[in-house]
Amino acid sequence: MAIIKWTFWITLWLLVAAFLHYTLPQVDIVRITDTYEKRIDDDSIFWADTTQAVDGSAVNRDVFFIQTRRAKGDVMVYRNEDTGWGWPPYFKFDTSNLQAEAADVRSASGTPQYVALKHYGWRNEFLSIYPNAVSLKPVAGPEVGKGLPWLNILILTLLAALVYAIWVRWRRFRRARIDPRMEAIEDNLAERRGRFARWREERRHRRNL
Repeated sequence: MAIIKWTFWITLWLLVAAFLHYTLPQVDIVRITDTYEKRIDDDSIFWADTTQAVDGSAVNRDVFFIQTRRAKGDVMVYRNEDTGWGWPPYFKFDTSNLQAEAADVRSASGTPQYVALKHYGWRNEFLSIYPNAVSLKPVAGPEVGKGLPWLNILILTLLAALVYAIWVRWRRFRRARIDPRMEAIEDNLAERRGRFARWREERRHRRNL
């Protein structure tokens, strides 16, 4: 039971950590190399727009992409989709404006212009998953710090406070309601086992007479 219990809680917290890592905003210092538009028909949950046709198939749509290169040289591609009123709640409606800003700060390796690009999500080449760009702003260079993620700190603090409050109330409820009942059940079972043992012993004694 202990192994099952720890496996359950470890799996649960790993899923929570993965959800938060995907959803919370992150900042990359990158150089934009190109912007383009591509027609896709993927209805994966990792896309902001998962509209489907009447027959259940994905609806073809055009999606903006932003190609970048980080200071260390590795390439990163971002999608540029509106989140609208959906999840995650970034309330992003300025996809076209962001694409225009990204196109305006494109630069070559000889004359690099770096930007701080805020995004959420993951990049996975095998599953064709792209992080979604949320905003960008030009920065002096690749050595510029990303700054403290105040929003992430606030959200994680509030989440930790909520989890702690629920845990405290659950402990109080368990001590007041569940533990006494469990102890009563255990005492009842122990008493029944004792009665059965005494009955069996008396029966064995009678047979020996």
